[in-house]
Amino acid sequence: MVVVGVLLGLVVVALLAGVHWYVWRRLVRDTTAPAGRPRRAGTVTLVVLPLLMLGALVSGRAGAPFWFQQVVAWPGYLWLAVLLYLTPALLVGEAVRPLLRRVPARRDAGAGVGSSPVPVVPPVPEAAQAGPDAGSDVAPDAGANTTGAVTALARRAGTNTDADTDTAVRTSAPAGTTLAQGPTRRLFVSRVVGGAAAAAALGTVGYGTYGVLRGPRVKRVTVPLAKLARGAHGFRIAVVSDVHLGPVLGRAHTQRIVDTINATQPDLVAVVGDLVDGSVADLGSAAEPLAGLKSRHGTYFVTGNHEYFSGAGEWVDHVRELGMRPLENDRVEIAGFDLAGVNDIAGESEGQGPDFVRALGDRDRSRASVLLAHQPVVIHDAVRYDVGLQLSGHTHGGQLWPGPLIAAQANPTLAGLERYGDTQLYVSRGAGAWGPPVRVGADSDITVVELASKQA
Repeated sequence: MVVVGVLLGLVVVALLAGVHWYVWRRLVRDTTAPAGRPRRAGTVTLVVLPLLMLGALVSGRAGAPFWFQQVVAWPGYLWLAVLLYLTPALLVGEAVRPLLRRVPARRDAGAGVGSSPVPVVPPVPEAAQAGPDAGSDVAPDAGANTTGAVTALARRAGTNTDADTDTAVRTSAPAGTTLAQGPTRRLFVSRVVGGAAAAAALGTVGYGTYGVLRGPRVKRVTVPLAKLARGAHGFRIAVVSDVHLGPVLGRAHTQRIVDTINATQPDLVAVVGDLVDGSVADLGSAAEPLAGLKSRHGTYFVTGNHEYFSGAGEWVDHVRELGMRPLENDRVEIAGFDLAGVNDIAGESEGQGPDFVRALGDRDRSRASVLLAHQPVVIHDAVRYDVGLQLSGHTHGGQLWPGPLIAAQANPTLAGLERYGDTQLYVSRGAGAWGPPVRVGADSDITVVELASKQA
């Protein structure tokens, strides 16, 4: 197992190195002059950014000081998000690049003139042509001198003379000849394609970051339950999942979530896991605004997989101090239905996994039931125990590409409400973000689930 992990790590590092080399080639080498300041700056940037990205990904698990995690998190995670969109954008550019080169070429062929003329190269003085041995009977190579002159002009103009394979042919023209085609076409195309790819990636990531930082939006869903008592008709549960407090999202984000929930005036608040990415010592103060949650029947909490990466026992105690009630494979009776909660399956490694027998085994099945479980994959257990509605998170709705493709394969429901037999499953996209503070096509949400009685 250790060997497999090492090999997998080497493959990932090799893949990242290859991707960054490709990005450097297209955005730096192909668009800048050799040995110039822009090329040096671009090269340094594409060495530092991947190091920050790796630091952001591993610093938390490696136990690095929290201040260091905060330093590397923003630039590292944002670069990861940019890379996810920049790389495919550049690959699309590979198809566009030859088309852009052909357009001016065809136009030039029809007009008989070049689209990018270069200045007329003046004749090389005879003394310069003669070379150091003025009395020699051997004629000097005037073409070589002309080549040097054009190359010098191109360098003074900032042209990437090694980016176009046609440059050598053009610069071999006799002195005094006006060259029909300049050496900048390939450079121009590289800059257009690279600039468009970079603009698309940065624009997408910028919009996705704004979506996270503005806070989650409220969604409202009505779920009819056959066994729900008439008196519980219209009961509203505010579902919040995947807040992911950590080096990036902190106390201000928590306060935005609390304000949003309180504005909905729910009957009950359900926090369905992945509240944090870090220890109580580092993030306890960031979670404190949760003590301000208000509802008629209180706030209930179940663990997610990230709690078990962050000290689940300490967090269960801490949320209890904040006025929340943890449901650790437990159940309570609310007016008109049973509310149950199970630990996340990640707790199995610590002997604290989900226990449906404890949570649901001896309940009265004539009553409606709502189950809080972080991961949607336990829906089949919920069906066996005749649960009316399971509330989950975990998937983030995919969060950003290629997340939806991966999450859809690993979970029975990516987001929203679906039915499994007589059991309904609602999956929230979450109120925060893991890793990059970016969401694209999967906006963060807090869902107010309104229970409807068929008897009403």
